Amino acid sequence: MTVESILSELEAYANPVRKEHNASFFKSGKGEYAEGDQFVGVSVPDVRKVVANHKDTSLEDIDGLLQSPFHEVRLAGIFILVGQMEQTEKRSWSKTHSPEETEETRRKIYEFYLNHTSSVNNWDLVDSSALYIVGSYLSDKDRQPLYQLAHSKNLWEQRIAIVSTYAFIRNGDTADTYAIASILLHHPHDLIHKAVGWMLREAGKRDLAGLTFFLDQHAAEMPRTMLRYSLEKLSADKRKHYMKLRQKS
Repeated sequence: MTVESILSELEAYANPVRKEHNASFFKSGKGEYAEGDQFVGVSVPDVRKVVANHKDTSLEDIDGLLQSPFHEVRLAGIFILVGQMEQTEKRSWSKTHSPEETEETRRKIYEFYLNHTSSVNNWDLVDSSALYIVGSYLSDKDRQPLYQLAHSKNLWEQRIAIVSTYAFIRNGDTADTYAIASILLHHPHDLIHKAVGWMLREAGKRDLAGLTFFLDQHAAEMPRTMLRYSLEKLSADKRKHYMKLRQKS
């Protein structure tokens, strides 16, 4: 009933113009990366309004949401899952749950997410969740699962791998960002170029020396979009320098 209820609540916000826009914006046409995806026609703020009434949805029902053919229903499931992971980090949670219970809940959410990556199948779904679930969980653990995702043949798992490192970047830890960026350096898809460039840019805000070292090694071979994204916060002179290296290759 939760799945049906959430779909019904989303439909109350549906707009046919937005439905058409979303289908185009998220590339659901024939031959595009989200071919066949379906849309209700609901804005992200309205999806969040609906989710606010379903914060305690069980993993079983979230599974149902993630199996939906409708993009916004899957997004609702993602938002609920992220909210439940974030709840475990709040002081109010720690007052009623032991550290062992907290860790077990976090593990279940993390494993559930990785078991449903086939449903996290567009860039907004990845970017709304990867750092908050995968990155957050692995912050104090072995990061090897990210390298397995980076070597996956699945575009979205590869994007999860690099975007998850944002959680580490926020703590001043950039090593995995550079390492996974190296793995994805020659990826053929623009969505990976953008994600890697974005994470390199964010890493550079906290570790300019690390970004400079990475660019000195790889700028000449980086896809143009990836390079441009990574340079956005550098000085004009440095941007010009690295773009020249790219042009000479």
